[in-house]
Amino acid sequence: MVLYETRARYFLVGSNQAQTKHRVLKIDRTEPKDLVIIDDKHVYSQQEVHELLGRLDLGNRTKIVQKGSSGLSRAVSAFGIVGFVRFLEGYYIVLITKRRKMADIGGHSIYKIEDTSMIYIPNDSVRVTHPDEARYVRIFQNVDLSSNFYFSYSYDLSHSLQYNLTLLQRPYEQWLSAASSAEEEVHTKSMQDSFDIFEDEGLPTQVVYGLHNEPYYKYVWNGKLLERVKDIVHHDWLMYIIHGFCGQSKLLIYGRPVHITLIARRSSKFAGTRFLKRGANCEGDVANEVETEQIVHDASVMSFTAGSYSSYVQVRGSVPLYWSQDISTMMPKPPIRLDQADPYAHIAALHFDQMLQRFGSPIIILNLVKKREKRKHEKILSEELYPAVINLNQFLPPEHCIEYIAWDMARYTKSKLCNVLDRLSMIAENVTGVLRTNCVDCLDRTNTAQFMVGKCALAYQLYALGMIDKPKLQFDTDCVRLFEELYEDHGDTLSLQYGGSQLVHRVKTYRKIAPWTQHSKDIMQTLSRYYSNAFSDADRQDAINLFLQVYQPSEIKPHLWELPTDFYLHQKSTMALPQDRRSYTLWWSEGILSYLPVAYDEVPCEENMKKVKVKRVNHFDESTDMYTEFFKPYELTSFDDTFGIAMTNSAREFMPKTVGVDPSPFTVRKPEETGKSVLGNKSSKDETLLQRKTAASAPPPPSEEAISSTSEDDSEEDRDDEGAVSQRSTPIKLLTESGESTRTQEFMACFCLPSHESSKISPPLPSIILKHASLPPSLREPVSRFAEDSIYAVSPPHVDRDSRDVFESHMTTGQGQVRALCRDDMLMYREYVKNRYM
Repeated sequence: MVLYETRARYFLVGSNQAQTKHRVLKIDRTEPKDLVIIDDKHVYSQQEVHELLGRLDLGNRTKIVQKGSSGLSRAVSAFGIVGFVRFLEGYYIVLITKRRKMADIGGHSIYKIEDTSMIYIPNDSVRVTHPDEARYVRIFQNVDLSSNFYFSYSYDLSHSLQYNLTLLQRPYEQWLSAASSAEEEVHTKSMQDSFDIFEDEGLPTQVVYGLHNEPYYKYVWNGKLLERVKDIVHHDWLMYIIHGFCGQSKLLIYGRPVHITLIARRSSKFAGTRFLKRGANCEGDVANEVETEQIVHDASVMSFTAGSYSSYVQVRGSVPLYWSQDISTMMPKPPIRLDQADPYAHIAALHFDQMLQRFGSPIIILNLVKKREKRKHEKILSEELYPAVINLNQFLPPEHCIEYIAWDMARYTKSKLCNVLDRLSMIAENVTGVLRTNCVDCLDRTNTAQFMVGKCALAYQLYALGMIDKPKLQFDTDCVRLFEELYEDHGDTLSLQYGGSQLVHRVKTYRKIAPWTQHSKDIMQTLSRYYSNAFSDADRQDAINLFLQVYQPSEIKPHLWELPTDFYLHQKSTMALPQDRRSYTLWWSEGILSYLPVAYDEVPCEENMKKVKVKRVNHFDESTDMYTEFFKPYELTSFDDTFGIAMTNSAREFMPKTVGVDPSPFTVRKPEETGKSVLGNKSSKDETLLQRKTAASAPPPPSEEAISSTSEDDSEEDRDDEGAVSQRSTPIKLLTESGESTRTQEFMACFCLPSHESSKISPPLPSIILKHASLPPSLREPVSRFAEDSIYAVSPPHVDRDSRDVFESHMTTGQGQVRALCRDDMLMYREYVKNRYM
């Protein structure tokens, strides 16, 4: 989208990925404190929007030509709207100006916000200044939107994969039964929009039904920023962002790609920093609540309808009680105190009611706080939580009771007779349902426990997808190493958001194989966490309160920095007596119990059907064409720049680079045999040279030789800087016939598309042509196989029958028809692995 500006208005022009359909949003700039937005709901073609902008430019020039100003100017290009916010003056619009792709699920791209722009809407001529406006802007911008905020144009990140697919798999008769008159108007309008040339000829039309669902606002972080315009603009303008973590890695199983995705959604309710947000608020929302979902799917088939997907969800969150810690004493571990008695477990009931509504039953609590202490500290929480669960369970049916598992993980870690991870594996094997894990901070111990549960779930997911013969994964395999690295990134990110530092104790710490240097790193992380909690958490908490609009500035209220505490901002029931008190015995919401163990949110009841809008579109409409959205055939793209090449790869990152090893990612290897440790004493340039040398299946030119390695460190920073050129375009040294090294040459890949005839059964396949400058005579002969190859015309080569058979086999595999592997396939794959990675 592009933001254009005149003296009186902003015009925000948004388009689809192919830029064939456009919408225009008009924002008035003459109102000093009010937000006036006009959306005509009309879809413009590219020619129509150009004509509209031309008329606006011409019209505004004639009006203000005496002042010598231009009519319509381009302000900024953007990828989405974060929201609109107002402090004490006029409104601001927050736009996403940079993004980076982080994951792909079923052809739906997930992006991370890299940069944003905050633009003041009213014109300077009508601006009413306020002395405290600049301070509020600085506090608001303390929430770094370029740090772990994610969005997707076509996939609902606030819901789990199970919810999204359950929604899609409902029969359309259920939508018809709940259709309202307004929905029928949507059907009528969409029928007019989706014109089909075969309707007049009496032939059946290919119609699909698109669904637009309300997000789960608990995990949406810009819900309040979009609330002002939600009912005014078309829903295509609304883009909801989540905060937390998103990472994806590729597991290669004998050439078959399996994507492992981790998505962590941080709750926007009762959000804050470590010591300032503990326990729960009066509505049952707990501090540091994060929902982690691990998705495993066969990446050889992209579609949701034909592909194989598996998802597992687990939750972390503070103990659901009224408790806090006093940080005024400047102690590393402030004493825990219970702020309010709750004999009927009212707060815990509200929290578990939310979980039953979202996840169904059973719910399993894994409590990792200490049981035995010389001075009672963490034990206070266990002594309150266990009676609360017992009290709530006596009113639930036995088959839907909340399961409670208490295990002192810190005490067992110190014991030499007990293996902590084996005990966690036993707990994970016996868990069936959504696991809710907590310690005091829900950081170090919780992340390790979630990793072990996730490792157990990963084994069952791969087993269900037919990738392994038994649901068991061992440590020191490429698969578990890849998963452990993904989970440690996940834990570090969540720990930085809540605690102010990375993880102190990692999986290697509990396996007792951490290197001796890890102890000093743990001390530094502890000091960093203490410093952050003591000196910077208060400012971060103010920024979160302002960003989430928990506090809304007003001239009749005290300023945010003048409040002695934010307790009353998050505990809204303390400001007024509740009108309807919930039952202490029937503590769950109405209708939940009758559908258990199925989650109430996934039930096609009348209340849930109102949250979904149905749209009838043509099967070939661009809004439902995932092929065009994913592959972008209208753009010139480079194979090495695609997301699938850049993501972490088990064969490239973890498999040993020695000849004769088993390429299976489920083979146990010694720590020194991993790909990263073998190449650890090489420079990043040498590593990319080695991969460049063996990238193609054909042997390298006779004159090319290996380059001796240096003693540079293989750090991630060096890899990013020196490896900026992709593997296939890495500068290589060429040797002349006399043996002397010529200057380094740059090889660049460009694409030539085959003719229309050869692309009938497939997307255009690019052929790579090396263009060079001042090469030796022996290497100046053309490398292209095309008879005629220029920027004006291309004559494709002849394709023999064997090549066609191979490609047709690839196409049928994409449709889910995978043939059994024969001995030749295994030999071919071993040869490929040896040439590509060893």
